[in-house]
Formats: sequence, C-alpha cells, structure tokens
Amino acid sequence: MSNINYSGVLETESFRNSLATVDKSGKRKWVFAQRPHGNFYNYRTYVSWAFFLIFFGLPFIEYNGQPLFLFNIPNAKFIILGKIFWPQDFFIFGLTMVTFVVFIILFTAAFGRLFCGWVCPQTVFMEMLFRKVEYLILGDAAKQKALKEAPWTTSKIFKVGLKHVVFYLLAFIIANFFLSYIIGVKDLWKIIVEPVSAHVGGFTSLIIFSSVFYGVYAFFREQVCTVVCPYGRLQSVLLDKNSMIVAYDYNRGEPRGKFTKGEHADLGDCIDCFQCVKVCPTGIDIRNGTQMECVGCTACIDACNFMMEKTNRPLGLIRYVSENNITNKEPLHYTTRMKLYTGLLSTLLIILITLLMNQKDVDATIMRTPGMLFQEIGKDSISNLYNIKIANKTIKGIPLSLRMEDQEGKVDIIGGKTIDVKKEDESSGNFFVTLPKEMLRNRKTKIKIGLYQGKNRIDVISTNFLGPIVN
Repeated sequence: MSNINYSGVLETESFRNSLATVDKSGKRKWVFAQRPHGNFYNYRTYVSWAFFLIFFGLPFIEYNGQPLFLFNIPNAKFIILGKIFWPQDFFIFGLTMVTFVVFIILFTAAFGRLFCGWVCPQTVFMEMLFRKVEYLILGDAAKQKALKEAPWTTSKIFKVGLKHVVFYLLAFIIANFFLSYIIGVKDLWKIIVEPVSAHVGGFTSLIIFSSVFYGVYAFFREQVCTVVCPYGRLQSVLLDKNSMIVAYDYNRGEPRGKFTKGEHADLGDCIDCFQCVKVCPTGIDIRNGTQMECVGCTACIDACNFMMEKTNRPLGLIRYVSENNITNKEPLHYTTRMKLYTGLLSTLLIILITLLMNQKDVDATIMRTPGMLFQEIGKDSISNLYNIKIANKTIKGIPLSLRMEDQEGKVDIIGGKTIDVKKEDESSGNFFVTLPKEMLRNRKTKIKIGLYQGKNRIDVISTNFLGPIVN
C-alpha cells in the first residue's frame, strides 16, 4: 500500500499496515517514551491530580449511610449518586450506559480522542503515575535503553527489582480502591483487618485485581490502547475531516528538512528532529496523519512547540486542529451528523430522566395464587387468595399495609396486619381479598390495592378478582 506524501515523494505507508510497537517478525518493540515537558503536560498533570482525588476519595463519600457510587455486580446492586438500583431496574442502568456511549460518540465526532488522552483511567495511571515512578527509578528514556542493554549487575538488579516492587505495591493499592467500588469501603475494611480465612473470596479478588493491574502497567502498557480497547478502532467511523484532533500541519511543515541557520525558502517548518516520535507513548509518528494508536495525549505538541521555540519558528506545527482547518482554514462546524447524535442523546436523556423521576422506592407485584379458585364466604361474599412480592430499595425497613382503593371489600394479610420488608431487601406474603357478591358482574373483576406505609400511600397495584357471575 503506497501513497504520495506531502512533499510529493512516493512512500510506503507501512505505518498503516502494522502497529508501531510490533516489528516485521511480529515481536513486541518496547516503547521508551521520552519524558514530556510543556504546557499541555502541565495541564494534564493538574487534571490527573483531580482524577486521583476523585478516584481515591469517592468510595469514602456516603449519602444517607450509603456509598455515593457502588457497582456490586455479585449481588446485582448498583448505587449511582446515592440512588439504589436492583435487578428489576437494570433496564435503567443499561439505558444509562447506552446514553453514555452516545455521548462519547458525539464527543469523539467533535473533539476526537480527548477523553483517552486526558481522563481515561488507563492513560492517567500509566502516564501520570507508573511512568513517572519509572522515570524516578530508572531515569529518562536514554537511561532506560542503556539499562536494558547493560549486563545484569547488582545495580541493574536493584533498580529493576525496585521498580517492579513499587509497581506491584501501587497496583495493590489501586486494586483495593477498585474493589471498594464493588463491595464498599466498610466490607473492604473487614477484609483488611479480619482473618483471611473469613474473607477468602474477597482476598482472592484483591490478589487477582492486583496482578492484573501490575501486568497491565508493568508489561502490557500501551498495548491496552492499541490491541484491547476498541475505541481506537472506532475512530475510522467516528472521526471525519471536521473533528478536532492532535494533528500535524503538513501545509506548513512540508517539505521537511534538517535545521540549519539561515533562510530556506524551499523548506517547511518541520526540522525532522523526531522529537514528536520520541515522546509518543504508543511509538507513532504523528506526521503520518491520524492513526489508531494515537490517544491524543498532546506529548507531541509540547515536544514540537519546544523545538519551534528553540528555532524561532511559530508554535502550533502540531496542535489540536481539524483536517478542514489545515486544508481550508475552516473552523469546527456543527455538522448534520453531530446534530443527529445530539438529537439521539437528547431523546435518551429525556427518557432516562423521566424514568429516574418516576422510579419507585418500593416495587411490588401482586398475583392470584396459582391453582386456587375463589371461595364463598357466607351467602354474600367471595374471597380470593393472592401472593405479593415486595422489593425495598430504601435504606430503612418498611412495614406495609394493604387496603382496597375506591371499592368496597377488605384485605386480610395472613400472619399479621403488615408485611415487614427489611432495608435493601425483598419480601413476600399472602393475603385474602373479600368482595361483596353484588360487586361482581363478570368472571373477572378489576380491583385496585393500595400499599401504605402508615397513612402514606406508596403505590397502587391493579389485579384481577375471580368470582362467579352474579345476575
């Protein structure tokens, strides 16, 4: 596969046929990313501080005695902003995820992979935590390369060993907080302070999560973004020439050439220093154009701006820009595709907000007991036996009573006057409904039963009452 490059020279687009981190034999090429410096890197550092504050602080924030966020997959219990979702609410949770995906699609169509480079947990932990620790212990890219090629001396063993010990400790800490989002801080604390034998499952989960995070950040690294994550592969359908991306201004940079003092009217601003390649955490050359591996981290922008400043050339040879802006100087347009995404997103948000506003704290299902016919009570009344299942999504126990709504008749709960439902639990019960015969005009009669907590009506449920036809 070949193409004419910006300077009109025929070149082979090998970068589009293989990953930058894999050689021709299929062997992994380790990326020794040079330590970035510059304004964008400083801004990303500030964003990472906010990310770490949220990630490590959020599990400790409670609302009404419950975590603000909890994703307890084993128990199928989810808490978002203090609101509890159970399996019967899964469609709301699923709709929330779909809404988020549509938002990402719209955001990507407009601003490219800004999410990946700035707030994706994989990128933030890799570049703003583990990579910085690696620089601190092993040194910059040049020293890391030299250390890799050096024989195994005591110094090398100590440095490499220290790096992996610190990496695993960091992975273990992250795993603890990650688990706290699943089981909650209180249950996590029990795993920490109580004997391992009492929490074998939880302790095993900690070890597994720690090993996975350690493997990702110590060995797999950028391969998560280029091999595992599907987001990069979706760029080809999400991005267009109007999307804002990290891009090289080839109109200004080509034809590129080595820097020498003096005027060179026949050369562009790119001095072919390869600094943008050296700082790239995925090992690509951004001058080749938009590529799947690019996570929009802006390290190449900082590196290029530094070289432009040193050579007294305008900044922004590599910058956040659209293809349309490079070729035709066009600003970002609100395209038809973006409008369609916005319409879809707005519709989903309206549906989601409506569902959340109408969500009930207590869900109940009433059904006639299968296999049971109606019973005659004396000469003027008929009774039916019903089953009720109740899910309490609140953090308080609720004693529920049942009453007829807008109809004559009475409700008798078997075993007591109320059905007690524990907090965040489900309960069931049985009750009789007795109606006067004169109310029955058909084989099945619609009735309404109210659920009450004290004097407060929580819900009204409709069901069928079976009886003889009274002429």
